[in-house]
Amino acid sequence: MRVTEVYYPGSPPVEGYGPGFFRVGGMVHTGAVALLPKGPVGWAGLVDPAPILEQAAAIDVLLIGMGAEIRALDRDLRALLEAAGIGVEIMATPPACRTYNVLLGEGRRVAAALLPV
Repeated sequence: MRVTEVYYPGSPPVEGYGPGFFRVGGMVHTGAVALLPKGPVGWAGLVDPAPILEQAAAIDVLLIGMGAEIRALDRDLRALLEAAGIGVEIMATPPACRTYNVLLGEGRRVAAALLPV
């Protein structure tokens, strides 16, 4: 095995991102995307926790990429996610993508909700 080889069990990793898009598992997703245990889905953003909550039983930690800059998460949304048993970590989108890939490569039960940069 080469040092650069990483096996991602289950969900595909983030392969790239740019202004308004993400490349995940060879597919380009425009706008916000939620990377969930059952695969990536288009996401309406912070006002739409439903796709995440539907898979809450399979998620230990949710990384929320807030775009180019980190900002505070709505208190009610955080409470809703945590009440569903999901640990929440807020960061800018680029480090959220990198952290997602690392945790995914470790086989962790991770999901990411990413706003575009």
